[in-house]
Amino acid sequence: MASDALTTSGYIKHHLTNLTYGKFPGGHEHAGHWGFAHSGEDAAAMGFWAINVDSMLFSVGLGALFLLLFRMAAKTASVDSPSGWQNFVEWVVEFIDDSVRGSFSGRNPLVAPLALTLFIWIFLMNAMDLLAVDHIPLLANLLGVSHLKIVPSTDPNVTFGLSLSVFVLVLYYSVKVKGFGGFFGELAFQPFPKWMFPINLLLEGVTLISKPISLALRLFGNMYAGEMIFILIALMYGGGVAMGAFGGLLQLGWAIFHILIITLQAFIFMTLTIVYLDMAHQEHH
Repeated sequence: MASDALTTSGYIKHHLTNLTYGKFPGGHEHAGHWGFAHSGEDAAAMGFWAINVDSMLFSVGLGALFLLLFRMAAKTASVDSPSGWQNFVEWVVEFIDDSVRGSFSGRNPLVAPLALTLFIWIFLMNAMDLLAVDHIPLLANLLGVSHLKIVPSTDPNVTFGLSLSVFVLVLYYSVKVKGFGGFFGELAFQPFPKWMFPINLLLEGVTLISKPISLALRLFGNMYAGEMIFILIALMYGGGVAMGAFGGLLQLGWAIFHILIITLQAFIFMTLTIVYLDMAHQEHH
């Protein structure tokens, strides 16, 4: 796909455009009809109800893959002769369990499974970034699909969906554990004296709202930047043999380093989720 038919900017723009389905806005030749966007501008104009089909397809598919692989380990588990896959799954579960025990002081049977799900699911979505940027989109193009982004975590809709789900749990347990009055008092009557509650409410409200925003933007920003670097390296293959060989070395080096990034981002998202839920279970006096 990195051919002379696309300019450098066109190539980058193509790889950063989702396969979006929605209703074409007024003024468009297909106004009023539902269909796939022909460009990033069409996707933006479709508005809130447009859906990035590729993000949904790969995120749901990777979530199903996670469930299938871990269920397979559970179904074939053996005490006498555990398989390599069983050992790996047990190591991951033990690692997550230790992380939860170290960061969560309350008692909630949901936290450990949630942490495991977030870590593995986000890791799998991030790991799609290690696949060559052209191969799957090229295959999709041959099948008539104009755009295809295969890394769901480079889509802010996905990262905000994850973070807002965590935020809903934080609000739910904050009210459940402390009561509405206790939760409101936590926001309104600290850190300054009670008579300064408007300032307290403003500061604590901003802190509360910043949690899902920072969760979403941290994951999106790091993965988007990593994908952009892979795309820029891919452009080097069109610059001759020497430039292509240098690009191959850069791609290999960045891919190896990127393994750390994709793992770290999944771990950070999981850890902050545990910490936020722990804060929701703690009563401040």
